Amino acid sequence: MLNVNVNGQDIKIETGSTILQAAEMAGMNIPTLCYLKEKTPLGACRVCVVEVEGAVNLMPACITPVFEGMKVFTASKRAREARKMVVELILSEHEGNCQYCDRNEDCELSALAAQLGIIMPIYEGEKPLSWIDNSTLGLVRDTGKCIKCRRCITVCNEVQKVGALFPQNRGYETLIGPAFTHSLSEVQCVQCGQCAAVCPVGAITERSDIDNVWEALDDPSKHVIVQTAPAIRAALGECFDNPPGTLVTGKMVSALRTLGFDAVFDTNFAADLTIMEEGTELLTRLKKALVDKEDVALPMFTSCSPGWVNFAEYFYSDFLDNISSCKSPQQMFGAVAKTYYAKQKEIDPKDLVVVSIMPCTAKKYECARAEMNDSGYQDVDFVLTTRELGRMIKGAGIGFNSLPDGLMDHPLGESTGAADIFANTGGVMEAALRTAYEIVTGREVPFENLHLTPVAGFQGIKEAVITIEGTVPEWSFLEGVELKVAVAHGLANAADVLDSIKEGRADYHFVEVMTCPGGCIGGGGQPRFSTDEVRTARMKALYAEDESKPLRKSHENPSILKIYEDFLKKPLGEKSHHLLHTVYHEK
Repeated sequence: MLNVNVNGQDIKIETGSTILQAAEMAGMNIPTLCYLKEKTPLGACRVCVVEVEGAVNLMPACITPVFEGMKVFTASKRAREARKMVVELILSEHEGNCQYCDRNEDCELSALAAQLGIIMPIYEGEKPLSWIDNSTLGLVRDTGKCIKCRRCITVCNEVQKVGALFPQNRGYETLIGPAFTHSLSEVQCVQCGQCAAVCPVGAITERSDIDNVWEALDDPSKHVIVQTAPAIRAALGECFDNPPGTLVTGKMVSALRTLGFDAVFDTNFAADLTIMEEGTELLTRLKKALVDKEDVALPMFTSCSPGWVNFAEYFYSDFLDNISSCKSPQQMFGAVAKTYYAKQKEIDPKDLVVVSIMPCTAKKYECARAEMNDSGYQDVDFVLTTRELGRMIKGAGIGFNSLPDGLMDHPLGESTGAADIFANTGGVMEAALRTAYEIVTGREVPFENLHLTPVAGFQGIKEAVITIEGTVPEWSFLEGVELKVAVAHGLANAADVLDSIKEGRADYHFVEVMTCPGGCIGGGGQPRFSTDEVRTARMKALYAEDESKPLRKSHENPSILKIYEDFLKKPLGEKSHHLLHTVYHEK
């Protein structure tokens, strides 16, 4: 422990800590722009400069380690003036069309300028060359708004291990983006949106589909339905000043009805459907491997997260056969809506518009994939992120917090608690095992309160072993098998798992991969800023939602049982295979 003084306050702090951490411990706020908590600090923006007794120069607080007896002054005149000048210089290059920017309510640069008392431009002159890159379906880049903080580079390279973004050139000529100033569509971008989630300004945002959805809602010839992902109900409230983790399921339903949707459904229904198909696929692969002695691609990986699928197609194509052939819940819902639901309601599928509310920017790309039209039409027409839905509700003048709690429509709105936790890292694994274990043994999983705690939480890679005991006759070949499972969230962690398997250092039967830190609750389209504290609150809310449900296992959902009885017939059956499964391609 070291003795450090911050603004006259003595504190003890561990060796290796930074001035920024010491100031936080002392209750002092030092502004930052490039800094991301628990990620490698860069010291790139110099907004966090402070004065240290005995030092000739001001020191960047985020990267300067403390030493015994250090005296720090975070708000001295010299530090304040330097900090203000740095932000004024950043503003001089920033394309500040704030009145038209979708970040005008939550722009960190604007908030920092106000905090520092900057009320007029000081430095005026040439601005860097800028352009807008709207080449992908998920993201839009506006280089004129980029402040070169490099947060996007940190998440793209350190958290996701994708490497689509890098700094190029030097000094005033520095550009942040794909190599050789290519567009995002020309490089290996998985469209996860984590860059947009951490960007402090409007330099990277989701590509908006709000106008397309309004056009559909305003067309009397169209029957427009909406599905809502599990992560939305624990995050949408943040758009309306509710604390992170506030469950707003009922208010969300009422808001969507007020916007004019003809039916409000739940992606959770399709999550339960996914478990039926994916669980059956896993058991089928195990049977082929253990009984038929066939060469089967194991471990099987989950396929719910389109950013992860993109990542595998780009970087690990030798594992594509290992990925479950199941479409994601979003795409299963679209295929079922334009067949099963359309037939029930006697609606021509060409007049049925399916809108998704998702925490993920990659979902915008996923719905437009060439494989996603097995209904005979594009299965899902438009995807809105949580942030877009928040803006749409505000734009319609809806008083969200005063809305009554509405209920989902049927038949595609009924779901179980297992579907709620799909949004959490480890949730898909837990939901799948609740059903698969009961199918094999005829008994509930031997987990406390149905939770597989080893795969919960924020550890990047989590493992568990479940011993299968007391099987029913059909699955007797699994008696005594130690089912080895793993969970990874964040694509860098997924890459570590894949490399471990490839090099023979790990052996699993089933692996869940989520693209974003924390899973969908930390998706690239969620309300900013998703810290681990925010993710934890959202995660707890969804576990609470699960525990409050009378039905908590996907195979107990009456609407799922009915769709198999009336339409799909059986998991992995001919119709299921056609509508609910897909293939992947090396990119």
